[in-house]
Amino acid sequence: MRMRHLVAGLGVAALALTATACGKEEPAAGGSGDKAASDSCGTLHKFETATGVDVAGSPAFAKIKSRGNLIVGVKADQPNLGYKDADGKRCGFDIEVARMVSANLGFDPDKIEYKEIPSANRETAIGGGEIDYYVGTYSITDKRKALVSFAGPYFVAGQDLLVNKADTSMDAGKTALKGKKVCSATGSTPIQRVKDEQLTEASNISEFKTYSECVSQLLDKKVDAVTTDDAILKGYAATAPDQLRVVGKPFSTEKYGIGLPKDDKALRDQVNTILEKSATDGTWKSIYDETLGKSGSPGTPPPLEKY
Repeated sequence: MRMRHLVAGLGVAALALTATACGKEEPAAGGSGDKAASDSCGTLHKFETATGVDVAGSPAFAKIKSRGNLIVGVKADQPNLGYKDADGKRCGFDIEVARMVSANLGFDPDKIEYKEIPSANRETAIGGGEIDYYVGTYSITDKRKALVSFAGPYFVAGQDLLVNKADTSMDAGKTALKGKKVCSATGSTPIQRVKDEQLTEASNISEFKTYSECVSQLLDKKVDAVTTDDAILKGYAATAPDQLRVVGKPFSTEKYGIGLPKDDKALRDQVNTILEKSATDGTWKSIYDETLGKSGSPGTPPPLEKY
């Protein structure tokens, strides 16, 4: 069962340790049996590293420039978005966006140091200077904007449901969740919406650090649905089309942004300029087609919301 192998491989990958500033990882102890079973990343997009870049008035950029490379927060268990294979290679739409920004800021994207930050810890990691920016299905909300700033959005998704393929009981979407066991990531916008709207009973809600753990619960029929943004769910469904499917009734609008330090407007403006350029010169579409576009769903870059 390919999806079970993938989930197992993702669990092993998530334990890998970041080793050096050039982003190389040491393999986790054990887990060699999962290596061949886990999907591998293909060829990454080639970005030309800009020269002579300066971001006047940005404390974060001055720190990055002094260090000589970027430290970027990401996810590692989201196929076609932010994924780390058994060899420690990273790929997906979010990874490519992170690399594109790095290259346009003047830093070799192959030297990014990646840090896997759980959803619940993103604001702390950005605010504490643990990472320079975060690219990982990070929904822009007013609550979060009080703690960090956002460039973007660079993608717009919608909350949906991932279910076992034969299960048609939730085809109506969120209104069919009452009495169903639902799983999502701790600290995520989707699980908070389930709670706020009381879409199912509190006793039916399960939370884990990663979505891959929820998918494993779904495959074992310990939960009835996994809920998060449809972009993430389509990635999982595409790896196991005979076992899983997305209901296809999105019930939110999730605007993905690049999380940045709260008061660094200069860096935010610079990253917005990079995103704007990618939308007009075809770069955004190219990296989308190479990643999320493999699901068969078309995509277009959304308008930026500068502030």
